[in-house]
Amino acid sequence: MVILHIENMSASFGSEAPLFSGLTVRVAGGELRLIQGASGSGKSTLLGIISGTALPALRWTGQVSLNGSDIGGRPAEDRRVGLMFQDALLFPHMTVGDNLAFGLASRHRHDRQDRVRAALDVAGLAGFADRDPATLSGGQAARVALMRTLLAEPDALLMDEAFAALDPHLRRDFGGFVRDQIRDRAIPALLVSHDAGDAAFADGEPVHLG
Repeated sequence: MVILHIENMSASFGSEAPLFSGLTVRVAGGELRLIQGASGSGKSTLLGIISGTALPALRWTGQVSLNGSDIGGRPAEDRRVGLMFQDALLFPHMTVGDNLAFGLASRHRHDRQDRVRAALDVAGLAGFADRDPATLSGGQAARVALMRTLLAEPDALLMDEAFAALDPHLRRDFGGFVRDQIRDRAIPALLVSHDAGDAAFADGEPVHLG
């Protein structure tokens, strides 16, 4: 089982006070854990450390491992970590299908088409491959963004305020969909959010920053 493990992590910018210190979180495959904190508490910084996209000025200590291997020193492209943000960030000049196929360039065309078709079926968006992303609702765009990330077959999923742009009804619907996909794929997932209500979608108790 793939496990994401953050051990005794601390982070700061230069001589400033630490954003957080001594943080330890363990996320098993199929689990969604919530890191909750206010703006400026270091939530997004934590995801940057895990994914390898943290700002160069950041100083951090501790360990981040995935499936028993220390990934803290690896380039971002070698960490096999998927990222999802508050905005869907779909490419506006591409169709929905081309957005989904974006990370599958190395695969044969028929394989790409099959995977895109299956992803749309799972997302409840069969027949949407030729749609313009601008025609999607917020919930539909969020599902496409999630499936695009998962089609790359990451070993872990990191979500930065991924539910924040959705209204309460869509948030409940999308939150359940995310949990189902994480469990089906048995990958660890970490959600950072300012909203205590997102604990409804998470496993275990929230971890608080700040």
